[in-house]
Amino acid sequence: MKRVSNSTLILIAMVLGIAAGAFLGEKGVIFAPLGNIFIGLIKMLVIPLVFFSIISGSAALGKTKSAGKVGVFTIAYYLGTSAVSVVLGLLAGNIFKPGLGVKVPDSLMTDAATYAENSNVAGFWDTVQGVIPANPFESLVSGNILQILFFALFFGIALSTMDEKKQKPVTDILDTVNDGMIWMIKKVLIIAPLGVFGLMTNSIALFGMDIMVLVLKLLAAFTVTLGVIHFVLIPMLVKILGGMNPLTFLKGMKETQILAFASASSMATLPINKQECENLGVKQEVTSFVLPLGATINMNGNAMLYALTAVFFAQMFGVELGMAQYTAIILTSVLGAIGTAGVPGPALLVVAVLVAAGIPVTALPLIFGVDRLFDMMRTSTNVLGDASCAVIVEKMLSEDTAVESVLKDA
Repeated sequence: MKRVSNSTLILIAMVLGIAAGAFLGEKGVIFAPLGNIFIGLIKMLVIPLVFFSIISGSAALGKTKSAGKVGVFTIAYYLGTSAVSVVLGLLAGNIFKPGLGVKVPDSLMTDAATYAENSNVAGFWDTVQGVIPANPFESLVSGNILQILFFALFFGIALSTMDEKKQKPVTDILDTVNDGMIWMIKKVLIIAPLGVFGLMTNSIALFGMDIMVLVLKLLAAFTVTLGVIHFVLIPMLVKILGGMNPLTFLKGMKETQILAFASASSMATLPINKQECENLGVKQEVTSFVLPLGATINMNGNAMLYALTAVFFAQMFGVELGMAQYTAIILTSVLGAIGTAGVPGPALLVVAVLVAAGIPVTALPLIFGVDRLFDMMRTSTNVLGDASCAVIVEKMLSEDTAVESVLKDA
């Protein structure tokens, strides 16, 4: 008999939690500890996971300088498009306002006020300066996500500049720690259905069924914004920078998008993505470098969702977002893509983004039940972004070859 997937169990748990919350009413809060334990385990793992995975990821990225112009452009393109996606997510959150419409209980509003007070930053430059830790170990203890990201990224790049003989012992330790962290995450995710059941029951008990309207609004806002990235932003870049007809590109990537949607895995889609890019005229040496790197660090759809989710919960809890908080969301979402793309489950980086912006994580499980649908949709966009970079790099290299040929003839 085929084993039921964890994502299916989470969906079932969400439905059962909604039913139990509706049936039990205010008595449903008795299940809150189940969810609180699950959230506590996630928060326990997020700081060390981000720290070690960012060091490891940035150390690996630093090696791509050997690929010269292509390596620099590819990384810049992936991080740049992720940053644009984050901004689109922030705009969508402020246009659609999916988090408005439900009265949050006073007990949770007290938590929200505490978060807002603790994360109060005077302005943009204060935030930028605050990214640099006076003591990295203190940042780890206090859970300052932005300072942890900065130090880990800087240290990882430093590692990448060393001789392999010096670098290898450290990177081996980092890889071992990352493997250990991922093992722990997988074990925590086993109890995710139980945690989601407890938190959904508690949420319905506290908010009533109106809370489900907010989840549907978030899903609608996500779908529309992802459509803009998928069908407007990426094809436009392919047309302007890659010189390819957007319809030709989208049709040529049809099987890749379908498989990505069905599997929700960029890595699983890599072989067919590679084949379809080569069918569009991209050389094998380009696809062999650009696409695996993209499957590791390119997260257009994810980055947009993190930003939209942050605005969603900020609106829900009445937390005022200023320039400092928006800067924190952008930096955490984009830099987080470097090291945590291969981590199973969506919750950890979302927690990091919310914590960085001073937004309560209390109601996070509301989106767990529909995350499989989010994941399928955003993965399809992620792999399309990978392919767009391959097409653009191919055009860039062909132009360089043409210039060299002209100069040689001259």
